[in-house]
Formats: sequence, structure tokens, C-alpha cells
Amino acid sequence: MSSFSTYRRLTEVYQKAAELPFDRTSKIVLISDCHRGDGSWVDDFSHNQSLYYCAIKYYYRNGFTYIDLGDSDELWKNRHFSGICTIYADIFELLHQFYSENRYYMIYGNHDIVKRYPAFRKNNLDRYYNTNTDTFEGLFENAEIHEGLILKDTDNQVKLFLVHGHQGDIVSDIFWRVGRFLSRYVWRRLEFFGFKDPTSAAKNYDKKKKVERKIIGWAADRHQIVIAGHTHRPTCPDEDEVPYFNTGSCIHPDCITCIEIVHSEISLMKWGLKTKDDGSVFVDRELIAAPRKIQGQ
Repeated sequence: MSSFSTYRRLTEVYQKAAELPFDRTSKIVLISDCHRGDGSWVDDFSHNQSLYYCAIKYYYRNGFTYIDLGDSDELWKNRHFSGICTIYADIFELLHQFYSENRYYMIYGNHDIVKRYPAFRKNNLDRYYNTNTDTFEGLFENAEIHEGLILKDTDNQVKLFLVHGHQGDIVSDIFWRVGRFLSRYVWRRLEFFGFKDPTSAAKNYDKKKKVERKIIGWAADRHQIVIAGHTHRPTCPDEDEVPYFNTGSCIHPDCITCIEIVHSEISLMKWGLKTKDDGSVFVDRELIAAPRKIQGQ
């Protein structure tokens, strides 16, 4: 698929995207690519679940609004969303608290693209079975799952375009059912023997760079700040570079990464485990790129 198609798809999403206002008093965290699974050996999220829970608990207690940039649930490898909820009931209970306070917004990616369908949302997202309480409880009732969102800074009118980033990738976007079939029935089994999925932008370096070049080209042409996920490569550009940011993912080998927007500055953050001199282990929140002031291009 040509870069023009990526350009066209991003433009379509941008033009249809709802706007969310924010200002210098707002606190926002953007997280993508959790790929929460069913707890099995192919669940890439499981080794970082405690880090993730610690991070979102911090953001909840400190008044952040949480925006999910997609691929939060691994619905290519896994057929049933209910199995994911069962394994991570404590996480979904906290996400529900965000949502009930109007502090949780969702964008779908390619691996959870089925969330764009009202029937799926009605049957799976309205409520879930909480194994901790042994009851069905509300989850994301009547939720709207977006393909893209625009954050508008009401102080200076600058817009930030939020999107997962798979748009224009022929397997991930147009023929996602083919990608899902291959991931669920072919690559899921081959991963056991150490093979990596060549169709994945996250696991294929050349594909990752190609996806990023297309998004950067669109951002440069339109003088538009873009924050995406999909490639799993955390990115915070310098002031003189094209304003393409990437949250990274929650399935790095030893950490999770995300983007914070506080005091109208964008910061790239890492949550990981560190050890004190006495041998005790703690969860550390670390700045990994200098904050960038939000300003017009």
C-alpha cells in the first residue's frame, strides 16, 4: 500500500476525530499497546502486569485523565474478551473507576479493532465478571471507542492528534481479518519455537521504520503534532524535529513506557523495577526524555 494511502487514512481519521479540551492545569497520561492476554504463555503483558497496575494506580490517585491509544487487549491471539477480564479483574476494576469519573478515553488499534463495532461493545464492554466479588459488574457502559482523538490546548489553540498508527498498513488496517487469522492460528503457535511475526510493526524493524516514516511525513506536511503507538518504539522528538511522539508499549522486557502531559508539556516516562542498596526492590517512575513544551508549528 502506498504512502498516499496512509496519508489519506490519517487525514480521514483526523477530520472525523472528536476534540477534547485541555489546559495548563490538566494532567493526562497516554498509554498504548498493553496487549493484555489470557495469562497463557503467549500473553506478552503478564510479566509487566504489576508495573502497569502500579502505574495506573498512581495516575488515578493523582487526578490524571487516562487516554488509551489502542491495542490495549490482545484480541487477535485471543477469541474471547471475557477471558482477559477474568485474568486481570483488578486492572479492569481500576479502569472502570477511571471511566465512571469521565477520566478514561479509548482509541482502538489493529489488535482490538473489533471494539469499533457496537455489537461487540454491547456484548463485551458494558459489564464484566469480577472474579474477586463473584458478580457481574459495570465496565465501560455505552462507551464510544474512537479511531482518533484531538486534544485541543485551550490556552494556545494547539491541537494534538492521537491515533494508534496502524492506518494505511494493508494487513493491520484494510485486511485486518487476515492478520488476525495469521496471528491466532499460525504465529501464536510458532512463537513457542522462537519465531517472530513478520507482519507485526512491533517485531519487524524494517516495517516499524516504514510505518513511522509515513506518519512523520503526514505530520510534517500538515504541521501537526501526532502522538501514536503501534510500533512500540517510545519517541519524543527534539524541538527542531517533526513533532511525532510515540508512547512505546507495556510489553517491553523490563519496563512499560507512556507519555504524560502536565503543565502543557509532553514528557516520555518509563516505569520499571530498581533495587536499593539494602537489596529491596521498588517501582520507579523515570523521565527518559526532556519535556517538550506544547506550542504551534
